[in-house]
Amino acid sequence: MLFEKESLKVFLDELASDAPAPGGGSAAGLAGALGAALVSMVASLTTGSEKYRDSWEQMSEMKKESERLRGRFPELMNEDAEAFKSFIAALKLPKSTDGEKSARRDAMATAAKRITEVPLETLGHCAEVASLALKAAELGNPNVVSDAGSAALMAEAAGKAAALNVRINLPSLKDEAFASEARRKLQASLGALEISCRAVEEKMNEMLGNQ
Repeated sequence: MLFEKESLKVFLDELASDAPAPGGGSAAGLAGALGAALVSMVASLTTGSEKYRDSWEQMSEMKKESERLRGRFPELMNEDAEAFKSFIAALKLPKSTDGEKSARRDAMATAAKRITEVPLETLGHCAEVASLALKAAELGNPNVVSDAGSAALMAEAAGKAAALNVRINLPSLKDEAFASEARRKLQASLGALEISCRAVEEKMNEMLGNQ
C-alpha cells in the first residue's frame, strides 16, 4: 500500500486495525508531513503579499525545503510499514537447523537496522521542519503566525513519536557500532527539535500574548 495514494480514511482504518503495520512510525510521518505543509502555507501567504516583499527570497527558499520534506514524509510512512513487515517476516523464518537459525539471525539483524533507520530519519526531518517553522514564525506573514506555531507542534509530536520507535528498536540491534551511532543521532536530533520548538513557543507567546 502506498499511503499517499490512499484516502485518509483508508490509512486511519488500517492504523486502527490489528495489522502490525502501519503503526506509530507511519503516524509520525503523517504528522511530519502536516507540519511541513503548514510551513509551506506560511511561505505561500507571505511571498504573495507585497507588504512582506523583504521576506520573499527567504520564504521562497524556505518553501523549497518544506516541500522537499513534505514529499519525503509519505515515503517514510511507507518505508516504516514495510520495514516492520520485514522484521515480522524475519521472526517467522524457520529455525529447525543450524543453517536456518543462522539465516534467521542474519535476516533479523538486517531488519532490526532498517526499523531503526527509518524512524531515525523521520525524527531528523522533523527537527528540520521545526527549524523552518521558527523561521516562518520570525519572517512570515504575522496573520498566519499561528500556522507556523502549529507546524512546530506537529513536528514536535511527530519527532517524539519517531524517537519512541527508535528507542524501542535499539535493544534488537546486534551491531554495537550501529547502535551507538543511532543513539548519538537520536539525541542530537531530539536536542535540535527541542531547541526549535521552545523558540517557536516563545515566539508564539510574544506575538499572541495572553489571547
